[in-house]
Amino acid sequence: MQEDIYKVQIDDIFEGPMDLLVHLIKKHEMDIYDIPIALITKQYLEYIEWLKIMDINIAGDFIVMASTLAKIKSRMLLPSHEEDEEDPRLELVKPIEEYLRMKSAAEKLAARSLLGEDTFVRNPRPENHLMDHEGEIIKVGLFELIDAFQKILENTSPHKRVDITADTISVRDKIVQIVEIFETRESTTFNELFPKNAEQSEVIVTFLAILEMVRLSLVRIIQNTRTGIIRLFYL
Repeated sequence: MQEDIYKVQIDDIFEGPMDLLVHLIKKHEMDIYDIPIALITKQYLEYIEWLKIMDINIAGDFIVMASTLAKIKSRMLLPSHEEDEEDPRLELVKPIEEYLRMKSAAEKLAARSLLGEDTFVRNPRPENHLMDHEGEIIKVGLFELIDAFQKILENTSPHKRVDITADTISVRDKIVQIVEIFETRESTTFNELFPKNAEQSEVIVTFLAILEMVRLSLVRIIQNTRTGIIRLFYL
């Protein structure tokens, strides 16, 4: 019996539309008070298209943000009739500022030791042994993974769209294969999980399997800020 096309739901698993917007701003080193709205809109829509190509369901909030960016872009193209007319981009500035403040506060709270948590000596996390000596490590989100995945996909044969069906290896089967890899080692790099000279369909299934393992809290993904290497640890 053929299975339905496997879809990964990213809302409530990874980041939301504001995370994508901030990711693009940081990636291109933009000033939030002087956002090149045409570029940010183009880049945002390209990420949305990537998610659609891979049959990843996206929350409605992503579409709302895309509409907001398109509206601001349209307003920017209209001639200004008054010198003191408000910059349409300010509609984004306040939400971004509030988001960054909340995210900073959440990160500071998460870094605090819980009462009694440090009473007993704990074994350091395995990733500290492997990566701390090379530079600072950071947790990796969905959009950093997409950036890394795009580079891998560029090396496969071009294809307009690939449907993940029962005719190809399933996401569940790929998860089993990845777990088998972790049975022989405690960690692996992101790139090592993608077979060389693989068909585009298998590359995409591998990526979907990684996303699903993150959703199921089976792996922890971190990146070395100096080398850019992304590494997965089995939990």
